[in-house]
Amino acid sequence: MTPPQIPLSDYGCRSRAPSPVNRMMSSFAADFREGVDVNLGVGYVNENTIPRASIQQALADILAHPERYKSPLNYGGPKGSPTLIESLRRYHVTRRVGGLTDAELSRRQIIVGPNGATSLLEGLAYVLKPGVVITSDPMYYIYCDFLERRGFTVVTIPERSDGLHAEDVEAWLAGRGKGADISFLYVVTVNNPSATIISNRERTALVKLAARLSRSAGRVIPLFLDKAYEDLIHDPSVQPPRSGLLDDEDGVVFEIGTVSKILAPSLRIGYLIGTDGPFLQAMIQRTSDAGFSAPLINQEIASWLLDHALDRQLQEVNRGYREKARAVRGWLDSRLGSAISECRGGQASFYYYLTLDGVKTGEGSPFFRFLARTTGDARVDGTTPRYPADSAEGKLPRVIYIPGEFCVHPRGDMVKQGSFQLRFSYGYEELGRLEDAVGYMAEAVSYARAMA
Repeated sequence: MTPPQIPLSDYGCRSRAPSPVNRMMSSFAADFREGVDVNLGVGYVNENTIPRASIQQALADILAHPERYKSPLNYGGPKGSPTLIESLRRYHVTRRVGGLTDAELSRRQIIVGPNGATSLLEGLAYVLKPGVVITSDPMYYIYCDFLERRGFTVVTIPERSDGLHAEDVEAWLAGRGKGADISFLYVVTVNNPSATIISNRERTALVKLAARLSRSAGRVIPLFLDKAYEDLIHDPSVQPPRSGLLDDEDGVVFEIGTVSKILAPSLRIGYLIGTDGPFLQAMIQRTSDAGFSAPLINQEIASWLLDHALDRQLQEVNRGYREKARAVRGWLDSRLGSAISECRGGQASFYYYLTLDGVKTGEGSPFFRFLARTTGDARVDGTTPRYPADSAEGKLPRVIYIPGEFCVHPRGDMVKQGSFQLRFSYGYEELGRLEDAVGYMAEAVSYARAMA
């Protein structure tokens, strides 16, 4: 007899089955061997980029100056620490981030999410009415999977080499999207997973499109620009990004930022900039509901770092990722060469997005199973009679990556291409391990072709 179950909401029912990335990462992490296996999958920052000494100094200074950092070990307000908000405002103005000026920012509000930028993205899905969300393909798979579990319909439109084009969105609207109940547009400005940087021209075109759609619908259809990786544009040849707020005359643009990629992910500081109104007030209440505020001590540490340590930190972080991007691209070209039909990325963030020539990359593919050491062939997997087949000890080094089949929408136009694609993160591992990983990938290509 089946025992009675706790009734679940629609979201709860959809969440019973783990997402593909959740399933894969949980399985791999269960016996991941640090220093043996290679992590190209999880988008962790490199440990050497985290400013430990500065964080220690920040904590001491904050606790020693209660007149500036009031009650840093207590609860904070749901809008965010006034000290941090002022530091974020000053950071944008003094460095002209996105071209923003004090006058532009004075017309807008900055709020801090309860647990990083991800918590702000989650908040959108709670305070906005479910409908169609338009984004690019490849998509930010983690968030898009969550949106669909929350009852939104995600529509993905293939990006071009300079990002999602407004004219492609309009073409979809004129065809398959007629009468669509659009909730919002969502663009990751340095795309995750593809690391494609949206051009300033297309960013402006999307702002104008959101304004036209809003006027036509008689309600605001917002454009959310997720800038998680914009601080990590490390190729000096890239034109500096232009904030979408500069072209926003209708209050339709909201920008989401984070300090995770440049300071430390565990600070969990994400912020949202946009026009005040019912939406922003609802987001502040959502933060209150989720836990009153982001941890106040973390907010004050982030504020101190922005004020005292950011210049050197930005320089060092981007220098390191630039060096790694160049080295990895050299190894990809020399070791994989003609096996790669397209390689995107290497100018910003810490991802390459590869399309392999005729070699599938999905979970069941020979390429994936070679790198996961799950082929069943002891010569490939490294298992011997001394070690059980399900033991991690006897296996050769494994390489984890994100298959393209997870990155493209399963009902979108890029399903076929996605089966040959993968995201390669060069963020976490050091150069020697990354070189080893490319060598293993070359072996996996040869194995997959031999098995074809």
